[in-house]
Formats: sequence, C-alpha cells, structure tokens
Amino acid sequence: MVCSCYPSPVPLPIDRLFSLIDFLGVFVGALGGALAAVRDTRYRFDLVGVIGLALASALGGGITRDLILQQGPPLAFADPRYLLTAFAGALAGMVFGARISGGMERVIIVIDAAALGLFAVAGSTRALNVHLGLLPALLLGCVTAVGGGCIRDVLSGRTPKIFERGEFYAIAAAFGSAAFLACDWLHLDRSISTLAGTVCGFSLRMLSLRYQWRTRPVRTE
Repeated sequence: MVCSCYPSPVPLPIDRLFSLIDFLGVFVGALGGALAAVRDTRYRFDLVGVIGLALASALGGGITRDLILQQGPPLAFADPRYLLTAFAGALAGMVFGARISGGMERVIIVIDAAALGLFAVAGSTRALNVHLGLLPALLLGCVTAVGGGCIRDVLSGRTPKIFERGEFYAIAAAFGSAAFLACDWLHLDRSISTLAGTVCGFSLRMLSLRYQWRTRPVRTE
C-alpha cells in the first residue's frame, strides 16, 4: 500500500519510443564511462571503480532529472531494466576497452557524443510526458544529457566538461533538445522529432571537435 503523502509514480513504460531512447542512452553512457575508466592511467581504476563510473555516466543525468520532476522514484530505481542495461554497457566497455588501443580516444568521443544526443532527447521527452512547457523541457534535456558526464568527471578527479571553455558540450545538448522540441511543436511525428534531435546534438558535438569550434571565456586578460 502506497503512502498518500508521495506523488503517484508515472506508469511504466511511459511510451515505447521514450523507453527505447532512454535505454539506448543508458547503454551508450555506461559503455563510454567504462571505456574512460579503463583507459585512465592516473588512477588505474579497479573493477569497482570501472563499474561505478559506468553507472554514474549512464544513470546520473536521468536520476537528477527524475528527482527534479518529483513524479515518484527515479526510473532507474523503479524499473530494473535500467540497471541491467547499465551493467551490460559497463561489461561491454570492460571487454572492448581491454582490446582497443590507439583508437580508444576517438571511440570514447564518438560514444560520448552519441549519449549526449540520446539523453538530450530523452530528458525533453520525459518533461513533455508530464506536461511541462518548452523551456523546462529544454533545461531538463540539458540536465539529462550532461548530468551523468559531470558526475563521472567529478568522481574521476576532473573538471566537468560543461564548465571548461572551448568544449561544445552543453551547447550541443541544448541544440539537440531544441531541435527535438521544435519538431514536436510543429506536430511532426514523434519518431521524426526524436531522430532529428538526436542527430542534431550528436552532429554539433562531432563537428565542433572536427573543426575545433571553441567557446570564449567571459573574462579576457
């Protein structure tokens, strides 16, 4: 029997497309987190460290999003498939991380950009599903996209990427979320909106790295 003092949880699954995008983001986020931990030569993480960073990357942003929404327990705890997907991504990262050598840096960048685009759309979709407006949906898309990476970077002893000048990280997440919301506002099919937002977020992140597009510091000497 559920106590009446807590809000009623949102039925699971919320919708199939959201679940697909969210699970893909969780798997890719865990994979990227595990790869980053495996290649770390500063701390040389053990099994617990690799799995911990993978889970933080995969679930940190979504848990933060769900705590802000206050629609029952976070989906990562309400649905065991999230944890299973995150563990699967972590295991894949440990297996492939031991085999990838010179190209690991590029692999991690591509995986991280893919997770960024997926999570940006998933966060905005979750916000729309609980009937929030466009601006809150945009902000929650960004929180979902960058939250896991921020937690992973902090646990790894690094400055989060979104606070470093030069990186199109949060900007790419906002662009992907905005593209998704614009398509949804135009009443396009949700699958088309989802694809457009994911591709836009991923593409801007990769193009900024390819052509070295940089942000500038607010204060200059």
